[in-house]
Formats: sequence, C-alpha cells, structure tokens
Amino acid sequence: MRNLKGFVLLLVAVLGFSSVASAEDKIAIIDVQQAMFASDYAQASVKQSIESADFVALKAKAEGSAADLQAMSKEAEAKRLTWSAEEAAGHQKKMSYAKADYDLAVQKIQGEQKQLQQKVLQDLSPVFQQALTEVVQEEGVTLLLRAESVLSASAENNLTAKVVDRLNQKTNAVNEEK
Repeated sequence: MRNLKGFVLLLVAVLGFSSVASAEDKIAIIDVQQAMFASDYAQASVKQSIESADFVALKAKAEGSAADLQAMSKEAEAKRLTWSAEEAAGHQKKMSYAKADYDLAVQKIQGEQKQLQQKVLQDLSPVFQQALTEVVQEEGVTLLLRAESVLSASAENNLTAKVVDRLNQKTNAVNEEK
C-alpha cells in the first residue's frame, strides 16, 4: 500500500513536472556528495587523515584486536572439550575484552571518518556553491535536481563531473595563493 502511494505521488509529480517544463528549459542533475568528495581537496584530506599517526594507531589496534579474537576463537574451538568450566569462562571473558577493544577501536575510526566528512563539507561548501552556480549559469540550466531524487537521467544531464572540475580549479587556485 505504501509503495503504491509513493508511486502515485511520483507519477503525479512527473506528470505535473512535464506540463510545467517548457521546451526551452534545461534540466540537469548533480550528486552533491559525490562532487564534494571526488574533489582533489577531499581526496587529499582523506589521504592525510588515513596516513596520520593517530589513525594508523587506531587501525592497528582494530586489526590487532580482530586477530586476537580470531586466534582465541580457534583456540576455543580446538580446546573447548578439554577445558573445565572455569577455564571456558576465563577464555570467554578474555574474548569479551578483546571484542570490546575491537568495537571501541572501530567506533573511534568511524568517529574520525565522520568528523573528517563534516570538516570537508564545511570547508568546501562556500566554494562548492560558487562552482555550482558558475556551471549552472554556463550550461544554461533552468532546473537543477539532486541525483538521488531522479530515477533516470542521461549522462549529458549530469553536471557532477563539471562541478568537480570547477571545484578543483577553485580550490587549487586558493592553495597556490597560500
């Protein structure tokens, strides 16, 4: 029922949209996230972040905990029938500590990644808006849609790559001035 309602709303929107759009209108789409994170600035920020000592240490901690868990699991599988209840409980306790260490390291990694994403979005937003406005004007676009909200579009209607190029030009020019 919910899918049918969504389909009807989409159909009404498309039919209404097609009657509103005239022959001289140029419609384009953009994937904002892809444009920002495909930029040279975002890629350099990601590279710098994953090469930082803190991130490398977090990744090593997660990988070490995962290896410990795997080794403990193999040991338990091989020896569990010979262990006493106390030995099995002790081993289970060690495994739960290793799992907690792993989970904490993964949580920290995800936090670092989210913080980096927010920083990139914040740093690039003003320049992105300029680049997008320039490309839209140059292309004569009268209606711009987010790619996520479009079911189908031809490649020539997608401005993402052009905006990435313009964004790179603008951010590289700023970096060269510094």
